[in-house]
Amino acid sequence: MKLISVRTADGPRLAAETADGVVVFSELRELFESARALPLTLEEMVLREDGIKEARALLAAGIEFATRHALVRPLAECSAGQLYEPRNILCVGRNYRAHAEEGGDSIPTQPMFFAKWGGCAIGPGDAIEIPPGTAEVDYEAELAVVIGKTCRGVSRKDALDYVAGYTCLNDISARDFQRADGQWVRAKSQDTFGPFGPCLVTADEIPDPQTLSIRCAVNGRTLQNSTTALMIFPVSELIEFISQGVTLHPGDILSTGTPDGVGFAQNPQVFLQHGDRVTVQIERIGELENPVAGLRRER
Repeated sequence: MKLISVRTADGPRLAAETADGVVVFSELRELFESARALPLTLEEMVLREDGIKEARALLAAGIEFATRHALVRPLAECSAGQLYEPRNILCVGRNYRAHAEEGGDSIPTQPMFFAKWGGCAIGPGDAIEIPPGTAEVDYEAELAVVIGKTCRGVSRKDALDYVAGYTCLNDISARDFQRADGQWVRAKSQDTFGPFGPCLVTADEIPDPQTLSIRCAVNGRTLQNSTTALMIFPVSELIEFISQGVTLHPGDILSTGTPDGVGFAQNPQVFLQHGDRVTVQIERIGELENPVAGLRRER
């Protein structure tokens, strides 16, 4: 099931993308009794303990009702927004061998975790804003894992049971900030440096997250083209490793690293510029596209 957040006059609303279009569940509340039990927003569902799993039958029934009664809206009539506001965004560095090698780095022997501040998150179509002081803003296509229930000390064997679903994430990075700081948080946590979406594909639709093609294109030119099968540490191992001492909560995002082909490793180098459009595409999830704007505006 592909869950999205659509922009409406009443704010973001929980919806599902189907083969025929979009079902906005708030539009069914007065017509379909079971829909009244669903939260209005995807955020309310994702941040609830096992919220998506508990609501799956109601979601399926709502889609079936909307389809039967011709209440499915054309996709072109809907504007998808940011899925929700994540509390924690945990990321993994150098999780593809070829990416480590293109940067001249050693291959890690255990996962290398760092954080992006939650305020960097934006949705599909929102602008990536180049902040003052950097001339080297880079893209990084990544598979993002959304945690579905409180997770601590889990085994690799059970790790995927704690996943609510999967989405795309673009780990935007200011490479000159990264070099200057000697660590990564500021370089990767600038406002708008965490695009994710466009949908949340529930975990039952992707039983094996290590089988997905992953690509990134800038202005239509494909620069990253790989597969999640090439991760050094698969999703289950990442969850096992980090959960030994860090409790993961519903809605937390675990971004699993980027393959080779990033901008600093191109010849000549490719850094994002005002007017660019950058697209992350992951098999069975979809495309996350964002424009690039110039210097950050006051909010």
